[in-house]
Amino acid sequence: MSTSSPDTADSVESLFLGRDFTEPRINLDGKVILITGGTGSFGMKLVETILAEYQPRKVIIFSRDELKQYEMAQRFSPVEHPCLRYFIGDVRDEARLDLAMRGVDVVVHAAALKHVPIAEYNPFECIKTNVIGAQNVVTAAIKRQVKHVCALSTDKAASPINLYGASKLASDKIFSAASAMGGQDGPVFSVVRYGNVVGSRGSVVPFFKKLIAEGADHLPITDERMTRFWITLQQGVNFVLSSLASAKGGETFVPKIPSMSTVDLAKSLAPQLPHKIIGIRPGEKLHEVMVPEDDARATLELSDRYIILPAHDPRHRDAWLEDGATPVPEGFSYASNSNPERLDARALHAMLQNRLTA
Repeated sequence: MSTSSPDTADSVESLFLGRDFTEPRINLDGKVILITGGTGSFGMKLVETILAEYQPRKVIIFSRDELKQYEMAQRFSPVEHPCLRYFIGDVRDEARLDLAMRGVDVVVHAAALKHVPIAEYNPFECIKTNVIGAQNVVTAAIKRQVKHVCALSTDKAASPINLYGASKLASDKIFSAASAMGGQDGPVFSVVRYGNVVGSRGSVVPFFKKLIAEGADHLPITDERMTRFWITLQQGVNFVLSSLASAKGGETFVPKIPSMSTVDLAKSLAPQLPHKIIGIRPGEKLHEVMVPEDDARATLELSDRYIILPAHDPRHRDAWLEDGATPVPEGFSYASNSNPERLDARALHAMLQNRLTA
């Protein structure tokens, strides 16, 4: 890996907060953007960013939960922001997606069933949303001649061991193949894959903070060896906007982000509390992998990201090499336990503060 490990707390903090993924950046002025799963934490941050930085013609927030749409409309009012459209719909419904995509220029596909145990217990529902839903997005985007489509993935899609990860791997493959399906003038499809979002709903940080606030006498640790990648929500949004600008067709983009062990994270949040090992949960990995070793031969590297090219369609490889990308070494993998970029307590608190003030 080309990025060296930081030597001081200052350089750690600077690296992880300074790598904001703002370049290159797609121009959304005058565009019509559709966000599936738009009422989730990512969708809300993306809408906030678009309204602050661009003058879009229309932003369509597509999701199936009317309560979340109502609540989001209280924060982002269509009266104050006339470009906003709140569109009830489910990615399982191809006809509804087709209707929503009329005149759309850019699609960000964030809709998914993401809870690992729930997906294991409800496998058909997971497949309908994460796999059939991905197919429906692709079909509608090609039919409606959308220009750019970016799908959000997850580290769990790399060498998956649970149904959620397997369904997202299938989704990734669908979007990677879609550029070829769309033909010469079809949409440019791409995938963005990253790890845990600091402070997001369902992540361990708010869970630990809740226990600390309630006066817990210990913090539960599933396995003391466990490590995870970390990214802020704003960095995730920036990375999607950057990937939309640079995609040539079929790539999976992986940001270079820091790792931290769960034990170190717990110590950073509550140095005084002891830990209790409770055992790893079904379907949970010890470490996260975002670029598996088997994908190394199709992976290129830039200063702030990795680019996994579709193995069946490497036609853009030469163009990426001309843009300065370099092949990763044979046998390379990008995993949270071997990642040289590590968070310490100071950098973690800086990321948390950055999330709160961004």
